[in-house]
Amino acid sequence: MITVSHLSKTFRNPDGSVIQVLKDVNCEIHPGEVISIIGPSGTGKSTLLRVLNLLDPPTGGSIIYDGEDILRKGYPVHMLRRKMGMVFQSFNLFEHMTVLENVIYAPCKIKKTNLEEAREEGLKLLRKVGMAERADSYPSSLSGGQKQRVAIARCLAMKPEVILFDEPTSALDPSMVGEVLSVIRSLAKEGMTMLIVTHRLKFARDVSTRVFYMQDGIIYEEGSPKQIFESPRHSATKTFVQSIRKEVFQVSGTDFDFPDMQTRIQQFCIKYNISDKSDNALRACELVLGKLLTAFFPMTVRITHSELSDVTALDFMVEGVATSPLKEAGISPSNMKKLRSLCQEIMEEPTSRGFRVKLLI
Repeated sequence: MITVSHLSKTFRNPDGSVIQVLKDVNCEIHPGEVISIIGPSGTGKSTLLRVLNLLDPPTGGSIIYDGEDILRKGYPVHMLRRKMGMVFQSFNLFEHMTVLENVIYAPCKIKKTNLEEAREEGLKLLRKVGMAERADSYPSSLSGGQKQRVAIARCLAMKPEVILFDEPTSALDPSMVGEVLSVIRSLAKEGMTMLIVTHRLKFARDVSTRVFYMQDGIIYEEGSPKQIFESPRHSATKTFVQSIRKEVFQVSGTDFDFPDMQTRIQQFCIKYNISDKSDNALRACELVLGKLLTAFFPMTVRITHSELSDVTALDFMVEGVATSPLKEAGISPSNMKKLRSLCQEIMEEPTSRGFRVKLLI
């Protein structure tokens, strides 16, 4: 369907300096594929989508779509936009139009579709994304997840052959992410060709037929989800997909700055889209550090999150003890019940310096 050869994109800053965001991108995209594009920030993932859709013209290289060079002089870009839809991070809905009016605007304006036909088709698409009930609502009354589902319906209204998703969940509250990912999963099952820039590694592994790992402006490695996530060929890919995010605290005693710790844990959860776990993490820290293990200061406390496995943990590491601090502290059954209610599992294990209590949140 699409062949990309030696694609490059350079931006010039106001001071005259040059940044090469895409260096030498080469790939082929086949009908029905779902390709997730992953990689560190600033490696050209979003730029690649914008260049494919000619929102940003490339500096060099070629893009062949269905046998046509879409970079040739005189190519009808408006025809490309009919075939290749794009869903952005920030929804871009028309605030003065209802949900249904947003969906049918492009078919009526560009394709000259009959209004009644467009309305009928628009309602079908809104049902598809679970938003038919809000057809007469305005975007200002919708949640972020609802707005993004409307944006997907609006994209589908043009009957594209390919949809480009540019981090479609990055602007959403974590509680709303699932509803958008569910719609994308259903499109994948229907055979829609999609390229998805995402930082959600578990989603990329589950939904993709192929994965591109981008680094330094190139597709550094590509392969099946199994190959990329379980046996990557390059060390950079392995480091990225297996990375564990963490925040570490050295708790000296009862005078430690606990409010700052709480703030940093909240910021950690927001940054890695696990805000739904923030409350339990904070309550667990308050219980363990304020009541259960006060006799074991100083200790090291760490919150970690694996994006691939979606596992979040709180580690309480005590030095100089050979058995579990929870057992040595003689914690009452009621307090243990409280602690267990805040986590999925409690793990206790010796370390080279002492003992670790790990709570899976």
